[in-house]
Amino acid sequence: MAGRIVLLGATGYTGELTARELAGRGERPVLAGRDADRVRALADGLGGLDWAVADVGGPQGTAAVRALLEAGDVLVSTVGPFTRLGAPAVEAAIDAGAHYLDSTGEAPFIRRVFASWGPRAAAAGSVLLTAMGYDWVPGNLAGALALREAGEGAVQVQIGYFTTGGAMGPSAMSGGTRASAAGVLLGPSFAFRGGRLVGERGGARARSFGVKGKARRAISAGSTEHFALPRSYPGLRDVDVFLGWFGGASDAVRAVSAATALLTRVPGVREVLGTALGRVVTGSSGGPGPEARALSGSYVVAEARDAGHRLLATAVLEGVNGYDFTAGMLAWGAHAVAAGRARGAGALGPVEAFGLDALSVGVQAAGLRRIA
Repeated sequence: MAGRIVLLGATGYTGELTARELAGRGERPVLAGRDADRVRALADGLGGLDWAVADVGGPQGTAAVRALLEAGDVLVSTVGPFTRLGAPAVEAAIDAGAHYLDSTGEAPFIRRVFASWGPRAAAAGSVLLTAMGYDWVPGNLAGALALREAGEGAVQVQIGYFTTGGAMGPSAMSGGTRASAAGVLLGPSFAFRGGRLVGERGGARARSFGVKGKARRAISAGSTEHFALPRSYPGLRDVDVFLGWFGGASDAVRAVSAATALLTRVPGVREVLGTALGRVVTGSSGGPGPEARALSGSYVVAEARDAGHRLLATAVLEGVNGYDFTAGMLAWGAHAVAAGRARGAGALGPVEAFGLDALSVGVQAAGLRRIA
């Protein structure tokens, strides 16, 4: 029998989008959140779904989530910022022998999932699929498609994420996304260079990509591609992922990141800045409405190159905005894992978990399709 889907953070911005997407696909998830009245209202409005109260930010956060789970269940967490609030859900899932997906984009949390929780999850038979939304599924797919077509000569892949259409830049981000993005300026990041994972600050590098006939700047970020793609394509020596969300301000954001990295070397400064950010960006606090989302889209490009930097293959995905894609991808992934279609255990990338062809179908169902 398929495990239940339990959605944690159901009344947050991304959580509610995901709850509605799951219900629209005929799923009957258990909705969980910290506010009983809001969770009950959402559950009732979606056809009388089961619901529960769980506060991951409380002193008994792990126990509260663990009480919701049984072996074989699928826990979907949309509770961010994940570096601050994400651990209880992962710990609870592993302890229960349940599977886990989340919507994070935060490099430090991703690294912890792969490096620390992954081996424990593998021993428990649990699947961990971190960053199973717009961060960072499309780049995993585009990168894998380009690498498959490039053949054995490909040793580098560079991936860029961009928004298109309406104003969906930083000012239109949800509270949770702003909190995660702000954390990138303070938290350590990483890259995959010379065949190994290396530490570097977020925004350490920048480059331009061609997006619909225009050059768009983007800055480097740590993501799941750095962990997952080299496991699927062992010949890879360099994996680079770039965010183009900041448009013409990309180089300015990169400069701020560099200055912040220097400041946080001073004892106590990181803690002070973290406290200040916590007051300004408090996590889930709403986001763009359906009209704003409908005016915006996503564009993800991957380039596979040989050792001489010669371009061998390109893959481009285009489609819906990141928020709608995340909800659709989490719903698709949760159903697939609950149905037993994920391969392996431990911390996995989406290509590893589902295979390239099945993932292509899932990504298209969530709203992005290959155009080149």
